[in-house]
Amino acid sequence: MTQVFKECVHFVKCLGIYNLNLCHYKTTRPLLTNVLLRSPESLGKPWGMTYPSQDDILSLLAAIKLPDTPSNLVELGLLADLSAEMEEEGLHIRIVLEIDPAQAESMVPVRDEIQKQVEAVEGVARAAVILSAHKKAPSVGKGAKAKPPADPAAERHLPDGVRAVIAVASAKGGVGKSTTAVNLALALAKTGLSVGLLDADVYGPSLPRLLGLPQGEVVQDEATGKLLPMEAYGLACMSIGLLVPENAPMIWRGPMVHGALKQMLHDVAWGARDVLILDMPPGTGDASLSVAQHVPLAGAVIVSTPQDIALLDVRKGIAMFQKLEVPVLGLIENMSYFECPHCHGRTDIFGHGGARADAEKLGLPFLGEIPLDLKIRETSDSSLPIVATAEDSPQAAPYIEIAKKLAEML
Repeated sequence: MTQVFKECVHFVKCLGIYNLNLCHYKTTRPLLTNVLLRSPESLGKPWGMTYPSQDDILSLLAAIKLPDTPSNLVELGLLADLSAEMEEEGLHIRIVLEIDPAQAESMVPVRDEIQKQVEAVEGVARAAVILSAHKKAPSVGKGAKAKPPADPAAERHLPDGVRAVIAVASAKGGVGKSTTAVNLALALAKTGLSVGLLDADVYGPSLPRLLGLPQGEVVQDEATGKLLPMEAYGLACMSIGLLVPENAPMIWRGPMVHGALKQMLHDVAWGARDVLILDMPPGTGDASLSVAQHVPLAGAVIVSTPQDIALLDVRKGIAMFQKLEVPVLGLIENMSYFECPHCHGRTDIFGHGGARADAEKLGLPFLGEIPLDLKIRETSDSSLPIVATAEDSPQAAPYIEIAKKLAEML
């Protein structure tokens, strides 16, 4: 019984993004993933209708003959994008081929043949095949050779000038990860390191508010064309939130998120930085995989609250980083306890010690506890992070101690 999805999503980019070693991008059926599961019947489709997978379309494209070469367009790296969207009549397949401008005319019959064959596939309502010639692509001709499969390790490289990249992550939203990332970055800078901070949470950027950075004032370096990071408390900062209005929803699909992260990593003039801290989005989806594809991470710091409901997701996040062969540098227990500012009595609102116990169980370092404290919340909401504005306070002390441990690991 075939199951399909209501609307768009998954994609393939064969220039190093579609990789058989990364199972997230290799599906057998259906082509559409990561959206609301619906039955064909609910969409007015008969249960007997089938829909092609990514592999089905790739196999079809690989069989298309090209002029003057035995190699196919997938081998040559011409396939720049493959996406699908569910419409009333069936799938709308979109294919983008990057070609040499000089060969645009000879590729028109190939384009027409692809459209004809894809539209003949059961479950496909229409196909759009686009020839993109805005940059020089691999040649199609007698001298053309098949491009070897991309090596994922070769695709990853550090941003220019950056010595190490550390991800601050949590597989659960609402655990104070962004506040922790900002204060850890500031504390690392206090150790004498040159620090950059990238807000990789495209859907919920919080860096502008936490650091009081104005929106719409990011400028481009005229010589290199790269974006110039904004400065706050000695940190070089970049966030999608600096480029769009604060209340604008980011209704982006996977390819757009992937492209935005790549641009903020490699098309920003970070300068000479000892470490770049990435404030990762919650969860284990496209953004985390995109980051792992684009940069060799020195490690990941996992932030969690003590209670079991948060730790369940944290374990998934740890497993994801381990699967991606990213070292987990340790766990931080945020909102570890609450101390009354009046009577100084302590209350473990979310429990206590859960992250430490998990770290011990998994054989990972436990980096420290950060309390649930009114001053941390007030300074964060006021764009006056506690480590920057009250370095000697008891609230800043845990961040500084954790940063010292991380600095020793670099």
